[in-house]
Amino acid sequence: MGRLSKYLRPYWGYILLTMVIKLAGAGMELLIPDLMETMLDEKVPAGDRQSIYIYGGLMLLCAALCLGFNILANRMSAVSSGKITLSVRQDLFAKLQSLSARQMDELTVSSAESRLTSDTYNINQMLARLQRMGVRAPILLIGGVFMMLRMDAVLALVLLCLLPIIAVVAYFVTKASLPLYTRQQSVLDQVVRTVQENITGIRVIKALSKTDYEKNRFNTVNEELSAVDRKAGTVTAITNPSASLVLNLGLTVVVLVGAYRVNGGDIKPGVIVAFLQYFIMILNAMLGVTRIFVMWSKGEASASRVADVLQTQPDLTLQSADAASAQPAHIEFRDVRFSYTGIGVNADGIRFRLERGQTLGILGPTGSGKSTILNLLMRLYDANSGQILIDGQDIRTIPSDVLRAKFGVVFQNDFIMEGTIADNIRFFRDIPDDAVAAAAKFAQADFIEQKEGGMNAQVQVRGNNLSGGQKQRLLIARALAARPEILVLDDASSALDYATDARLRRALREHFRDTTTVLVAQRISSLRHADLILVLRDGAVIGAGDHAHLMESCDEYRIIAETQMGDAEEGA
Repeated sequence: MGRLSKYLRPYWGYILLTMVIKLAGAGMELLIPDLMETMLDEKVPAGDRQSIYIYGGLMLLCAALCLGFNILANRMSAVSSGKITLSVRQDLFAKLQSLSARQMDELTVSSAESRLTSDTYNINQMLARLQRMGVRAPILLIGGVFMMLRMDAVLALVLLCLLPIIAVVAYFVTKASLPLYTRQQSVLDQVVRTVQENITGIRVIKALSKTDYEKNRFNTVNEELSAVDRKAGTVTAITNPSASLVLNLGLTVVVLVGAYRVNGGDIKPGVIVAFLQYFIMILNAMLGVTRIFVMWSKGEASASRVADVLQTQPDLTLQSADAASAQPAHIEFRDVRFSYTGIGVNADGIRFRLERGQTLGILGPTGSGKSTILNLLMRLYDANSGQILIDGQDIRTIPSDVLRAKFGVVFQNDFIMEGTIADNIRFFRDIPDDAVAAAAKFAQADFIEQKEGGMNAQVQVRGNNLSGGQKQRLLIARALAARPEILVLDDASSALDYATDARLRRALREHFRDTTTVLVAQRISSLRHADLILVLRDGAVIGAGDHAHLMESCDEYRIIAETQMGDAEEGA
């Protein structure tokens, strides 16, 4: 609960009121057997009908009040636990948004999803159960023991001898189940990841006839989850039968001892009846306490996983600003080195300068570091050494919201949401309709006019009702809509035909002259007009310059250009 104290604090008064109401309900429930004992031992033998009716009415009143108090308290516990969980989930989502790409890589998307869903659900259930049973069960347990001691200490001692046995069982079960439930949530992360990958790649899976393979892969993680769940369930299942066995044996002893004491005249029959009622009440309370321990184990494991994320400190901290460089370039990389894992090198000594309005083209094979340069430029990761400057200012000294506002980006694997075409281009930004329309025009998204509804045409999840080229043009329009200071296109025209690609580059030159463009592409035709082209291999620059310079100085660039010579000429 210490991990949730921040979220519990605003609701302490409300939770306390809930507990008081629960306490009142438990008090009403404890009075019923006592009233029944008085009625059976005193009023019935005396034949006092009026008193019998009065005591019967009091018992009915206590039962009604107990029911009403419990219903009210349960509703209040649902409200408070729901609001607390809402706050936890909102803060967890916000924290996930603040983590760097490196931290998200370590956490994994599937784990983040399960923490936002199943873990917060377990926390909700723990809070609700603690408020419902956390007061009622102990009060019934302690109050029942007190009432039994008041009635007959000898019979009460039978129960008191049994309670430590149940407490020891509950302690060891809780201690053993906590790591199992933590493991269960970790395996659940794997299940979520497997399902997520399967759904995302369902078309490829079907196209390559790998359905049976995916079924087997899912069965493997599903069986592992089932095994962990069975093991945890087996451990926690010991509690209820053990408590029932011990208490029922005690109940048998109470009946036998009580019979002898009634026969000896030490107690009256009504005491035995009330005793049995209290004993059943205590039995249910003990079972409730054991269920609380089970839910506590789940909730504590989930709270620990959520707290691990909430307590994570962002590693992309804002550093103090130094004096800006004299005559700064718009974008400058100074001997930048970076590694994702700390083992290999993904960017090795990258150096270049771009003036405002210039275009940088980046070319290289898969894994050469093209996207890495873009990630570092937008500070999705921090470089291990070297500096990246925008207008002479180190990007580590620029607040993230200010830095990201400078960019318009189309990633290699970008996403399209369900909604209208206009919504996808605007993407929750305050962009007027005419700017949205202009961005679509510059992106050569003329297909929008042919769709029913135009800008208001509906787009399915992930753009499933759009072709590859239509998706890319829609994403480019999104990047252009806010007229960014820096435009980043990561292989954003791969699905466009050469003519459309040429028209797009022409529109960028004419209408975005002050925008500095960083372009990753595999086509020489898309890069040849760039002011600076970097040729990468294994994270290092093996060629830098414009098209003419690289044709003379870089063998690898020249080979690619000669292979695509027809393409190059077409894009001239």
